[in-house]
Amino acid sequence: MSHGDTSIPKNIDVNVPSVARMYDYYLGGKDNYPADRVACEHLLERVPSTKVLAVNNRRFLRRVVHHLASEYGIRQFIDHGSGLPTQDNVHQVAQLVDPGARVVYIDNDPIVLAHGKAILEENDRTAVIQADMRDTEGILAHPEVVRLIDFDEPVAALFVSVLHCIPDEDDPAGLVRRVAERLAPGSFLVVCQLVSEDAATRDFVTDYMAKSTGNQWGRVRQQADVHGFLEGLDVLDPGLVEVSTWRPDSDLAPKQETEEWIEFGGVARKW
Repeated sequence: MSHGDTSIPKNIDVNVPSVARMYDYYLGGKDNYPADRVACEHLLERVPSTKVLAVNNRRFLRRVVHHLASEYGIRQFIDHGSGLPTQDNVHQVAQLVDPGARVVYIDNDPIVLAHGKAILEENDRTAVIQADMRDTEGILAHPEVVRLIDFDEPVAALFVSVLHCIPDEDDPAGLVRRVAERLAPGSFLVVCQLVSEDAATRDFVTDYMAKSTGNQWGRVRQQADVHGFLEGLDVLDPGLVEVSTWRPDSDLAPKQETEEWIEFGGVARKW
């Protein structure tokens, strides 16, 4: 689907880059605009692994959803900060395992809502809602969440490459804890975010993305911060890792080649 297939919401300024549309560009999508592409290319000049990182992150999401559906029997997924629809979306992966699997996508970008509704209008086991992922109570009370998700049964709550969009003052670790508290035993939390152990890279990307996106950004963090997001939960093997190394499909699967920054995370279970 190109952006010509769905009308642009009137309140959207496509001259301001969007994190969701920048990610779409890196994945080879068509739902992005010149401002998004320019921002992406400028970022690549400083951190050239960014496109590969985005592709590896998408592969991680696909593997995680398949593992949780096929090996752990998860049939309910809430995808926080889902971004624009692309190939191998959560509902497509989960519903290949079980057509009855139910998925709710959450994003605050109106363009995500417009495109999501367009491709999901004939799938009554999947919904996309426009909401701020920090509004846990509002999300859980949303009619589509109430319709699709049974919180007495295990749920997989996904925070894949989105927590770096939340500033420290909004407490991303607290967000993960609030969601975990509402989930039934046997549920899973999937977390990964952009990290760098190099202070100059962290500062540059954090500042660049905040300015480019109209301050719709948190910060690039360190690996220790991500460990804190899942404190008190049972982290599955192989632990928290650079995501291309999380249960790869084969030894030939693509790996992150440079490490100026990486997607770092994993999967944890609530007992």
